[in-house]
Amino acid sequence: MEQRSGWLRTPAGRGFVMIVIATFAAGFAMAAQQNIVANYFEHDLGLSGAEFGYITAIREIPGFLLIFLTAMFYRLSLPWLTAGALVLLAIGYGLFGVSTSLLSVAPWVVISSIGYHTWLQTQYALAMSLTTEQRAGRILGTIASVNSIGSLVAMLVVLVAFQFKWLTFDSAFVLCGLLAFVAAIAIVRFPHLVDGISAIRPAKREPIVLRKDYKFYYLLNLLDGGRQQIFFSFGLWVLVHRFGLNVPTISIVLIAVTALNTVLGPWVGSLIDIHGEKPILAVSNIGYVIALVGYALVNDVWLAVGCYMIYSFIFPLSSMGATTYLRKVAANDEIAPSLAMGVTLQHVAAIIVPVATGYVLNYVGYQIPFAIAAVFAVLTFFVTRRLAPDTQKSPRRIEEERVALLTTAHS
Repeated sequence: MEQRSGWLRTPAGRGFVMIVIATFAAGFAMAAQQNIVANYFEHDLGLSGAEFGYITAIREIPGFLLIFLTAMFYRLSLPWLTAGALVLLAIGYGLFGVSTSLLSVAPWVVISSIGYHTWLQTQYALAMSLTTEQRAGRILGTIASVNSIGSLVAMLVVLVAFQFKWLTFDSAFVLCGLLAFVAAIAIVRFPHLVDGISAIRPAKREPIVLRKDYKFYYLLNLLDGGRQQIFFSFGLWVLVHRFGLNVPTISIVLIAVTALNTVLGPWVGSLIDIHGEKPILAVSNIGYVIALVGYALVNDVWLAVGCYMIYSFIFPLSSMGATTYLRKVAANDEIAPSLAMGVTLQHVAAIIVPVATGYVLNYVGYQIPFAIAAVFAVLTFFVTRRLAPDTQKSPRRIEEERVALLTTAHS
């Protein structure tokens, strides 16, 4: 206990506390918003199934532009960039409730989306700076677990508050904005670290990175973008529209998934450290195929809920596995911009696919989009079979490791 207390007083320990607080608060904000937004769109704004696809495409445009947005601010330190993103998330979430239509909600969707997508990639970069690559999976799993705890608390609050009518959609969105602002305050003083060791100055970041050396990382993100955006666009909508689940029931479903992720997050992250990205990502994509095909075919509400839970439980593995793979093959100053490039490529598919599948929904059942998502998972499975981080390191990464060995030998 004394050893752990001593570590918490180190720069890495303080950084860990800061990112835990920020992750909990941001996790609360994002989960609460996700929990209510499908019902808000359906009942308050009266959006159709196709419009769900259109609003998803609008939400994903900032993700597509992320590489250019982060390049504009590449001189900002990562903590300041992250804090700014969380402030935007707070503004967007807080003003969701003033909307009356698809057009009037679109600005708040875009603003919150800029903050959301920036936070997703800088959070991972900050978390990995706390430790070495050999423990990167576990630290990402721990952060995912903290995020799940924040999500779980949010879902419990939403469940109880909407059941007893203590919150309206408007006040719930304001609460989400406040928690996102708390996250911004918590992360702004995050220390500058490299492999858990304090650095004199912020790590240099390249403005834009697009290298052939990272092609498998890019492919994983491109295919994952198509799969996950179909699920996120229509997964909850199917439960609300097709099976008639209300806010409290949706909360119970999400609470069950989040509780599993909370308990098993660090263990799942450790699996990547122990077994490597290749087998873990391969098994994950087999699970996606089973869940997506099942979601498309079942007519029983509880079987549909079961497929939703399976998919949601294994979903974090994709980003964790792709991120730890990148950490092993990329030069240190190219990790953060490469993460941003991955998000941008992910959203090439994420913008096109929801619009196309939303249009398809006008003529066919929701089963077709989920079958398409399963095809993306199959393709991703074959990409994972090509991963070999030990032999796929970039030349700059190899040079960094050579210099580090020489420095150690002479010290």
